[in-house]
Formats: sequence, C-alpha cells, structure tokens
Amino acid sequence: MMKKKIMSASKASLVLLLCQMVSALDVPLDSKLLEELSQPPTITQQSPKDYIVDPRENIVIQCEAKGKPPPSFSWTRNGTHFDIDKDAQVTMKPNSGTLVINIMNGGKAEAYEGVYQCTARNERGAAISNNIVIRPSRSPLWTKEKLEPNQVREGDSLVLHCRPPVGLPPPIIFWMDNAFQRLPQSERVSQGLNGDLYFSNVQPEDTREDYICYARFNHTQTIQQKQPISVKVFSTKPVTERQPVLLTPTGSTSTKVELRGNVLLLECIAAGLPTPVIRWIKEGGELPANRTFFENFKKTLKIVDVSEADSGNYKCIARNTLGSAHHVISVTVKAAPYWITAPRNLVLSPGEDGTLICRANGNPKPDISWLANGVPIAIAPEDPSRKVDGDTIIFSQVQERSSAVYQCNASNEYGYLLANAFVNVLAEPPRILTAANKLYQVIADSPALLDCAYFGSPKPEIEWFKGVKGSILRGNEYVFHDNGTLEIPVAQKDSSGTYTCVARNELGKIQNEVQLEVKDPTMIIKQPEYKVIQRYGQVSFECIIKHDSTLLPTVIWLKDNGELPGDERFLVGKDNLTIMNVTDKDDGTYTCIVNTTLDSVSASAVLTVVAAPPTPAIIYARPNPPFDLELTGQLERSVELSWVPGDENNSPITNFVIEYEDGLHEPGVWHHQTEVPGTQTTVQLKLSPYVNYSFRVIAVNEIGRSQPSEPSEQYLTKSANPDENPSNVQGIGSEPDNLVITWESLTGFQSNGPGLQYKVSWRQKDVDDEWTSVIVANVSKYIVSGTPTFVPYEIKVQALNDLGYAPEPSEVIGHSGEDLPMVAPGNVQVHVINSTLAKVHWDTVPLKTVRGHLQGYKVYYWKVQSLSRRSKRHVEKKILTFRGNKTFGMLPGLEPYSSYKLNVRVVNGKGEGPASPDKVFKTPEGVPSSPSFLKITNPTLDSLTLEWGSPTHPNGVLTSYILKFQPINNTHELGPLVEIRIPANESSLILKNLNYSTRYKFYFNAQTSVGSGSQITEEAVTIMDEAGFLRPAVGAGKGYSEILFATSPVMHTVRPTFYKVQPLYPRIRNVTTAAAETYANISWEYEGPDHVNFYVEYGVAGSKEDWKKEIVNGSRSFFVLKGLTPGTAYKVRVGAEGLSGFRSSEDVFETGPAMASRQVDIATQGWFIGLMCAVALLILILLIVCFIRRNKGGKYPVKEKEDAHADPEIQPMKEDDGTFGEYSDAEDHKPLKKGSRTPSDRTVKKEDSDDSLVDYGEGVNGQFNEDGSFIGQYSGKKEKEPAEGNESSEAPSPVNAMNSFV
Repeated sequence: MMKKKIMSASKASLVLLLCQMVSALDVPLDSKLLEELSQPPTITQQSPKDYIVDPRENIVIQCEAKGKPPPSFSWTRNGTHFDIDKDAQVTMKPNSGTLVINIMNGGKAEAYEGVYQCTARNERGAAISNNIVIRPSRSPLWTKEKLEPNQVREGDSLVLHCRPPVGLPPPIIFWMDNAFQRLPQSERVSQGLNGDLYFSNVQPEDTREDYICYARFNHTQTIQQKQPISVKVFSTKPVTERQPVLLTPTGSTSTKVELRGNVLLLECIAAGLPTPVIRWIKEGGELPANRTFFENFKKTLKIVDVSEADSGNYKCIARNTLGSAHHVISVTVKAAPYWITAPRNLVLSPGEDGTLICRANGNPKPDISWLANGVPIAIAPEDPSRKVDGDTIIFSQVQERSSAVYQCNASNEYGYLLANAFVNVLAEPPRILTAANKLYQVIADSPALLDCAYFGSPKPEIEWFKGVKGSILRGNEYVFHDNGTLEIPVAQKDSSGTYTCVARNELGKIQNEVQLEVKDPTMIIKQPEYKVIQRYGQVSFECIIKHDSTLLPTVIWLKDNGELPGDERFLVGKDNLTIMNVTDKDDGTYTCIVNTTLDSVSASAVLTVVAAPPTPAIIYARPNPPFDLELTGQLERSVELSWVPGDENNSPITNFVIEYEDGLHEPGVWHHQTEVPGTQTTVQLKLSPYVNYSFRVIAVNEIGRSQPSEPSEQYLTKSANPDENPSNVQGIGSEPDNLVITWESLTGFQSNGPGLQYKVSWRQKDVDDEWTSVIVANVSKYIVSGTPTFVPYEIKVQALNDLGYAPEPSEVIGHSGEDLPMVAPGNVQVHVINSTLAKVHWDTVPLKTVRGHLQGYKVYYWKVQSLSRRSKRHVEKKILTFRGNKTFGMLPGLEPYSSYKLNVRVVNGKGEGPASPDKVFKTPEGVPSSPSFLKITNPTLDSLTLEWGSPTHPNGVLTSYILKFQPINNTHELGPLVEIRIPANESSLILKNLNYSTRYKFYFNAQTSVGSGSQITEEAVTIMDEAGFLRPAVGAGKGYSEILFATSPVMHTVRPTFYKVQPLYPRIRNVTTAAAETYANISWEYEGPDHVNFYVEYGVAGSKEDWKKEIVNGSRSFFVLKGLTPGTAYKVRVGAEGLSGFRSSEDVFETGPAMASRQVDIATQGWFIGLMCAVALLILILLIVCFIRRNKGGKYPVKEKEDAHADPEIQPMKEDDGTFGEYSDAEDHKPLKKGSRTPSDRTVKKEDSDDSLVDYGEGVNGQFNEDGSFIGQYSGKKEKEPAEGNESSEAPSPVNAMNSFV
C-alpha cells in the first residue's frame, strides 16, 4: 500500500495574494503608507453598551480611535457635553479617549451613573461610539421576614419561597443547610427558575429547621442569606395518593416572549403522589434538534440560540399512575436589530461615485436613521454630492471636501445597532508597495504568482513586461489579478527571468522589477515496500530521492501518521529506516516524507508482524516474605538486623520496608522504621531507651508488597534520662487570682525510662524574684493560686524520670488571670455625618485599669424615638465592637430624623467594663420612603379618584406630595407629563375632565425638606360611556381638554403631543367599531387641520341602497349609531365636512343576535331603590365618623406592616478590602463568613467621612486581628417590642437602557 503526495509552496502564496484582493480604492495595510495618507477617525475599541461597574473600583470607560491626523476626543453625558476639566475625579488617558473616573480616591460611583458617548474627531470627520450606559452594581439586603414554621401532611405539596432581593446584575440562587451543604434535589424536590424550592410531595425525611436560601451577587462577590425556614412533616395513615397538579406555571395557558439568539427557558413543576414525570412537546411541530436540552429532571426545557422559527405553543405534561395535567406556553420570539449589510468604509478619488448601504432586520422591523459626523443628517451641513435614499446614501462626483464619517443607527424597542463608515476622498499618485527585485521561486509545472501591490487615487492601471525592454505581456498563458498580481498558471524552466510591473494614473507613473526562478520537482525514485516480518526479527524500508541541486531536502519518517517511537531499535539512515528486534507494537503504516522549501512528496508502506514460535508464558507476582530475621551487635542506642529475601516471582525486589513494635508501651501496633534498597539484606537501626523492640521486614517489587515476615526476637533497651521536654507550654489565668500552666505530655516512647514526672517552675517577670518550682506526676496542667491580677510570669516545664532530668527547658511568658475593666471611657463625643451615619469619639482608658488584654471598645446605641412620630415604639440596642486601642468609630445604618442614645465600654478577655454616661444625639431629616399605597378608583367617562397612604418611613416632616401623570395611546406612546404638587395633609384627589376611554400612567412620591423620595406608579383607564356602551381599544380617542381637580393644587397643563410626524394631508384612520345588539360605537383617529366637523355614513353591507348619514356633534372622534337591526352586517365610513371628497376607508361590522327575552330592569324596582338609599346613608355616617377621628389625630394602622419587616442583615466584609463588618439581630442566625466583600448599601463613602471604613465595628462574637483592625459581625440585643420597620436598601437606578441614541 503506497501513497504519494506533492504539494507546491506556491499554492500557499496564491491563497495569500487572493486574500489581499480589494476593491478599487481600499487602502492596503501597509504601515508606511498608512502613516502618510489622511484618513477620517475610526473607533477601534469601546466599552459595552450596558456597562455595570464595581462601585468600589475606578470606572474606566474605553474609547480608542485611529485616524490621520490623530483624532481628538470629547464626551457627552446624558446627551450634553461632559467637561472633564471641571471634574477633578475624571481624567482622560494621553493620546486616547478613554476616561478614568477615580472612585478609589474620593469619588462616588452613583454620581457618575448615566449615558456616555465618545466622539473622535479630526479634519476629515467625526466618529462616535455607542451609547454606554454606566450603572454601579448593587447587592441589596434581604428584607427580614417573620417566618412561621411550615407544618405539612405527608404526601402534600409544598413551596418554600426564596424571594431574593433584586440586584444588579440579578443574583444566583441556591439552597443550603446550616452546615453550608447544598440540599439534595431530585424529581420530587427541585429549585424553580424563580429560586423557590418545590416539593411535589413531602416525606418524613424532609423535616428539618435549616432550609436556607442564598443569593450570590457575583459582580460584588457578595452572598446574602435568608433566614432559615422550618419544615415539619406529620404522618397520617394511610397516605392519600393524588393525581398531578401544576405548581408552576398556574392556569392552563401562559405566554412568553424571548429575543432571537437568546436561551429560551420554559418550566413546569407539578405536585402529586406518586411523583409526576414531566414530558415536553411542541404543538404542530418538533422540538429543534441539537438545540434542545432538558434540565432540572426534565422540569425545565432549554432551547439555545432561538430564532423566529421557534415561536409556537409548547406543552408540558405531568403524569403519574393516577392521571395527568398539562399546561401550554405560547412562545413569541422577537428580535433586536441585527445586520444584513453593515456600511463599509469608502475610499474614492475626486469625481468618482459610490454608495453606503445600511440594512438591518429585527422584529419589529427596525427604523434606519443616518448621521454625518455625529449630527443627524437632516441638520448636517449640505453636501451636493450626497443623496439619502432610505437605507442607502448615494455619492456622485465627490470632491475632497466630501470626506466625512457617517453613522447608521438601526433601532427598535429591543435595542439598537450603530455603525461608523467613512468616505475618504483622496488624490494620490501611484505607489508600488512590493519590495524591489523581490525573488520568487516555484516548482516547474506549478503556478507562479508575482506580486505588485500598489496604491493610488484615482486607481492606477497596471501593466507587466518580461525583461527590462520586453514587450507588454498579454495572452491566455497569463492571468492579471485586480490587486496587481501576475499569475503564470503553469510555470516552465524558460519562464525564469526578470519581470517589470508598471503602475500609472493621471497624477504619475512608477515601475518595479521582480525575479522568478523555476526549479526541478523533488521525486522519490525508490519507494518503501510492503513487508511481513516475524516477531523479534529485523526489517528495513528504502526511500531514495532525486531533487533540484539548489534545494536542500530533509527526510522524515512517520508511523501511523505520528512520530516514530523514541526507541533505540529504530535506526534512520540516509536512504532507509531499519527496525531491530521487531515486536507486535511495531505493526502499522510507515511513511517517508521529503520536504524542501518549495515542495513536499511522500510514500508509504505497511509492516505486518506475525507470531514467532510459541514460548512458555511468564507469571509475575508479588515477592514472597523475607525469613530468618536475626539481631546482632546489640548496643544501648542501636542494633543490626539481617534477613534472607523470599522468592521475587519474576519481578526484581526494589526495596525492603522495616517496621518495629514497642511491646512495652504499645503492644500489637507496628510503626515504620526505615527502608533500604532491594539489593541490601542487612541494616543498622537506631534505637530509643526503655523500649521493648520487635522487628519485621516487607519486600516490595513492581507488582506490589509481600506479606510481612515473622517478627524478630525482642530486644529491651536500657533506660536513660529524657531527651526532650514537654511542648506547647502556656500560662493563662482562669480567675483573677490564679495562673494555669499547661503543656503537652511526653509519650511512653519519649519517656526513656520509668517514673516520668515534670518539674514546673515560675516567677513574676520584671521583678527580682526567685523561681518557685514543684514536681508533679505525669499530668499536663498545674494551677498557681494567689497571684496578682493580670501579671506577666516566666514559666518553664522540665521532664524527669527515675534516672534524672531532661536538658534545661526554654522559658515562655504567660499571664495570671484577667478581671473586668475598672473605668469607663471618658469624653464621649458624637459627630453626626448624615441622616444614616454618625462618628463617635472617646478617650482611651489607662492600661492599668483594663486589668487584662485590651481587646477593644464596644459602643452600645439604640433609637429612643422617631422625631416625626413622637412615639416610643421599642428599644433595640445594637452593639459595635472596635478592636485595639481605638478612639473613634462609625455608626452605620441609623434611621433619619430620630433621637438616639449611646455609651462606650472597654473590653478585655474577661468581659466588659462599666458604661460611659449615655450620650444623646439626633439624626437630620432624610428623603421619605414611597407612599404606602396608591389606589385609583371610581373611573368615569372623564374622571378618576386617587387615594394614597402616607410613607411608612417619612424620615422627616412631609412638605408635600408630587403627582405626575401622562396619557398612553394604543401604540404605547407617552403623551406630555403633567406635574401637580399636593399638600402633605391630603390623602385623596379627584381628577376631572380627562379623556374618555384613555389609559393614564401615574407617578407619585412624597417630599421632605431634604428632597423627594422613591415613587410608586399606577395605571388606570377612564370608561367609555356612562350608558354602558362597549369600550373601544385604549388610546382610540385623541381629544384632550383642561383638567379640573377637587382641590386647587398648583398645576401645569400642556396639550398632549404624541411625537408623531404630521402628514402633509388631512386623513382619518384607524376606524374602530364595537357593536352590540341594536347599536354600535364608532371611533376614529384624525390628522389634519383643527375645527373640523365630522359625519358618519353607514348602510347594510352588500346592499345597493344609499348611505345613511349622521352628523357628529362638535369635533369629537366617536359616535354611537342606534336603532340597528340585530344580527346584521353593516358597512361604515367617517368623513369631514368642508373637505371635498375627504373620508376614511370603509369598515364592516356585525351586530349581535337578538335576545330571546329581556330581563326585568332591576334599577326600576322599588325595593332595590330603597336598599340603595339605606346603603348610601350608612356610607355617609361612616365617612362622618372617620372625618371626626381624623381631626382628633387618629393614627395610621401601620404597626402590622412594620412588624412584617426587620433590619436587613449586612454580610461580612474582608478586612483587607477596607470594608466593615456585618450586623444582625442577636437572635437571628449568623450570616455567611466568606464570599462577601461589600455591603449592598449603607456603605460609608470617602467623601462622607475622612475615616477609613476600618473604623466600622464588629459584632459581639467578632474575632480580632493582631494589627488592630476588626472582623466579625454587627449584632443587636432585642428588648421590649420588635423592630419598628424596614427601609428599602436600594433605590432604583435612574438610568434606563436606550434603544436608540438619537
């Protein structure tokens, strides 16, 4: 079997040169040329559109661009110029547009939230970046809940809700127990996509008290945990089996919208006993192959890289032995814009024509808009050579002043695309970029490609000549490529020589010469042949070659297309390969490859190895154990051991292992003594005193270890003084008047003789005193009584036995017992930094009064009352511990507009000292929380009633409420925003004279003197007609009149504009019909001049009768047709009087069928009228009572809502990050101690305080480091009533992602 392959290196050159072929005036990537040519800016690097940054680190917003001359850079922020010179925290990198915002040196990340855009500009144009939305990452705290134990009957379903805090980006959810072990999941128990834990049916083993949901915020490396959830399963006999019921999603159908290219995740989790099995199908189709995956025990359907073809109905079926349940999810795949044809840079010469094309697709179809040098093209400076035609810009007869950078923006509601493309008009004489006299070498009968890379504007014409004075080359034997390359398809020996390339245009002419050499091909004139060889024989393969004398060949041998084995049996000669002592592994295909710099040839042959005459099989095994162990040369500290090896069983012994047994102290326990090589059968062993030795030997080979030999005779060594003293000697007092000395005792093996004891000695340090000593039995502790409180002692412990003492021991320093500190810190001062943060200072206490190791200071502080409510709800004392000899600390998490008390205590190893006198301080006002609720009731034709509740946390004195609202039409466009300021004592408002059947969006928030709080939103729709006519689609009406209110707030009204381009002609469109049995409501939209009178024409559909005409009263955009025939199809159209022939297109509708009988109108019955009067009287009485109670100072029942929340927990921070510890209520479970770096809020920023974040304290159980910093947790002792409430830990981001940047 032979294989021959010839590959010419010139083919690689062909591929390379063809890849360089470009359009007429594309600029070659030649560094020298690029340095000389003018070029508009091109953005080369920029930050992502949605850029989430770490609020603790500097913000780097990238913007790099190239151009000739080098571009200058500028930025906009939120659509206006961003002057970085006026912000000391912002710098721009040299020769770059990249911004660096210094957060680590005083900046605040939240202050730089916004939409940024970079512009790179030079004399040839301006390129712009995407809109870069900067948002700091957030890891908010978990709202504390009062979790009741879950008591569930065996076999029932159960859902444990996680409800994680909303972070940026969203957290990863997982469930673990108190031991930080993940909870096992199965078909019966699994976590849903929303983070909840679902039990299809509970079993007794599900009973536990530590179901804990964790939220991991990867961006800030923070982990938050929910309070443990308790589940108790009680058994009932017998357990009732149940057919499947879906836990999620609910109902029989649901919908889901996903974007093209994303991952589609559909979920179905069912309850039932036995546990249901989930199956997925797509109605009317198959699940996409290779893109469909099942996760979470088939409860989750995952389809990657979805497209519009994946839209449809997906059904999940849950089934067990008792039945089944199903749910249908209707999936719609939308698409953000994606490129079909992105605009490309255009290089033209003066007078030439060209086009820029920008085509994109999406769902919905994206809108295309153009900009020139960053300015909308409609308002950009005019260019007579430019014409915009939709997604195409056409250039004709361009001039050098036509150079510019154009931007194409394709956007829809799901995103946008932005592309820069420049038009560069150049006038340049020809240049040849190929090196002069370049040498080309090819093999005969293969293609030759001679390069002539060029540039010029206008595009030069290229001509080739052979020889210096030869004629121009033409004919079929040559191929002339657009990039200037000359191809000779079949080069012969006589093709060698000099070739000249000439480039010329109207601005000049240039030429260049290259050399071509054609070589003889390389050939294998004697190839390797097929061989059959017996095992252990010798074989040789030949490979004799012929080649061009100017080329140097190299020969390589391969086996099975891989390298030859690194074995001395393989001998490679000049013309052959020889294999000595052939084995079965040598069987295979051997290939000879000959390479030169221009070509390569190869030939192969197969080697088959056959069996040699059979030989007996060899059995390999572990060695037999050694025997005849003998002890000689017995000394006090050594002995010689010898043995006879056992049979090695065809595998040489590599080493021997010697073990010993101490029959005096540990009989039956064998210890490792030493190892010796397999060639050695005698060893000198070192021994210890007072040990009764026995020895055994184990042999080892490549197969394994032998069985141990029989033990040797016993040898008892003589006793001696101890060689060592006890280790780990310590002196720590347990009471104020004692010193407890402890140590680790020696083992029997270390005792060196009988009667092991210890001499314990001590003396007070830095006092001229003698050693006090006592000898104790073989114990590990001695207590010295009657010592002064917290005094240093020198301590040493020495071993001794019946033969004498061990060497002199080293001394260690210990201390007698500590006592509680004697005095409290003085001069306690409080500096309130802001509404949630204060700094406390104190004077250190004298070290003599500490009476122990100074561990730090504890600050106890508690809220006395809220200044806005003047009612004392509870006293919740909180504690912060500051390690070391600190004199100040920060108090985070304070409530605004409240009165607090605090005291400071010193802490040592014994406990806390007395408290300093209570210090009172008050926090200033803050912004309020959102109103507790906003309800919109009593919708009528032209009015809505708004009712609201005051903020749960006013955080000050409310000054007013701010109401903003705007209409929304049927295409979800927003009308003008109306703002109203409402007195703080109001709780309701009636908006009158609104548009009928119109949806409004309301934004509502409260204000203090500090500013506005977070807002809540609601939407509501005015009804169509008080007579009960059917309502048209939302937004059908466009009329808008002045709004009247029940009170008289200050207001600003603007006639709504829905931001649509007005047509050039009047028109009536979107005629909508809502028909009943004998009437129909007609509505329409009108665009055109104001003050137009409308009429409605209608008739029976398909009839030739004349149209009936009804005049519309005023300029309304709706009308009710009455007296229609039930079950009849009608045609209708709308016209405008005074506009000749101007009317809408026809619409067809059908009235409802006639009713068989009519019910009695209950509204005309006397008993009904009397009942309604009684109800109205009762309501009036209740309103009067409520008004009286309110004027007497009635209070809002918010206590229940406050009790449902508690202070959020802050996760611990790493000390080396410069962040502060966590805090939590003392009776809560402790949060995670690792994986968390920063608190999600209430973090003190640099500009808020000059103190380092290390100044924050730690919890009462916190540990202390040697350098004076702190770690631990922030805990509180709850007293009296539960916590007063909880505030949101994160405000929503003010920045929204933009679909379009203009």
